[in-house]
Amino acid sequence: MAMEFREKDLDLQNIIADEVNKYLKRDLGTMSATKRAPQELIDKYEKMSVPQKGRDIYEIMNELDNEILEYIHRNNHPRSFSFIPGPGSRLSWLGDILTTANNIHASNFKNATLPISIERNLINYFAEKLGYKIKPAGGVFVSGGSMANLTAVVTARDEKIATKELYKGTVYISDQVHHSLSKAFHIAGIPKENVRRIPVDREFKMNVDELSAVIKKDIEADMKPVMVVGTAGTTNTGTVDDIEGITAVCEAHDLWLHIDGAYGLSHLLSTKGRDLFPGIEHADSVSWDAHKLLFQTYSCAMVIVKDKQHLLNSFSEQAEYLDDIQSDDDVIDPEMIGMELTRPARAVKLWITLQVLGEEQFRERIDYGQHLAEYTEECVEEMENWQVISRPSLSILSFKYVQPNLNETENNKILSNAAGRMASSGYAVTYTTELNGQKVIRMCTINPETTKEDITGTLARLDEFVKDELESL
Repeated sequence: MAMEFREKDLDLQNIIADEVNKYLKRDLGTMSATKRAPQELIDKYEKMSVPQKGRDIYEIMNELDNEILEYIHRNNHPRSFSFIPGPGSRLSWLGDILTTANNIHASNFKNATLPISIERNLINYFAEKLGYKIKPAGGVFVSGGSMANLTAVVTARDEKIATKELYKGTVYISDQVHHSLSKAFHIAGIPKENVRRIPVDREFKMNVDELSAVIKKDIEADMKPVMVVGTAGTTNTGTVDDIEGITAVCEAHDLWLHIDGAYGLSHLLSTKGRDLFPGIEHADSVSWDAHKLLFQTYSCAMVIVKDKQHLLNSFSEQAEYLDDIQSDDDVIDPEMIGMELTRPARAVKLWITLQVLGEEQFRERIDYGQHLAEYTEECVEEMENWQVISRPSLSILSFKYVQPNLNETENNKILSNAAGRMASSGYAVTYTTELNGQKVIRMCTINPETTKEDITGTLARLDEFVKDELESL
């Protein structure tokens, strides 16, 4: 006899409907872009015990609405310009609701036939954008760029070096590469001292001549070069490495070429498309985040390889309890080409968004982000004592304040304090980063709901905060 649990007695239908309506009606632009929780609330939730008898659900919802979800960094805010914003579409959110409500276990075709058919379809779609052949190309949806990079690193390791020689394995990255690669190398067993950081040129691109020289030196020292990781859209500057130049080096020494395109590769859907990434078709693997510039909610990303057999070589395992549901022939279950067995149907929400909006709308949105970055550059160039440090590239630019009468340390402190005051104000998020030892404001303008007024309002406030800091010296 089934037990009657308390959940059935709750007015969940109305509560869910109310929360959905509340979300749809909110105006993010009037909310704080970021808000820090006071210590008393941190203490409250870190020390809160689990009750023996359940509490009133409306009391819980009040805590969620007014406390827990109030003090967060809103990546989808129109004036959230730091990191890589996550301007998730409401269509993606709808997909999240539906796939979560159905509790889909998207590991194999027999569990989730059509959701996985959609995943295969989208992997093929994006593989074609890269210039890969549908067969033998392949890939799998993963949680994010970190997991995509790890999957690619493990695949490259298994293809290019014997386990017994792993202690000699060397890998090559630029000093602008995403930090997730360091984690991936560590997990994959590449010794930390074997990770070669190649300097970048004046455009923040990996120095290909230096790369070639370091690889040759390693070979002479009886090391075993494994792979090179280039970047298609660095986090700091939106720079695209010289993929064709790196390809030539990899081909000369039989190395795996992985391109971390977690952020940048979505620009393949822009007007300029593949012209932004010459040589991308030569990469053995790429990482590509949909929860950035494909406007998906967290988390939704892909790793795509030129030959899916390499993924099978690394991740295909036999489990007796799965015998009845494993597929055969040309139908490869996602759990056979990636780390996860338990996995949500991440591709469905992206499919919904692409089907409803279409390529044209995506192209317009991505182009708009670059236009906003160029507009920001124009505004900064008209501001007194402000300098553009890295020009707009893939919707990212950086700039700094330079008071001629102050030294670099003093100017850096003023800029950092101004960025902190901006975040504390809640109006916008414009944190600093470092380029060639310089402290700079970095802005990423990819939210399609951001207006030019958001840009000018943010820059005006930054200028005001800087001037306030000057007066306090």
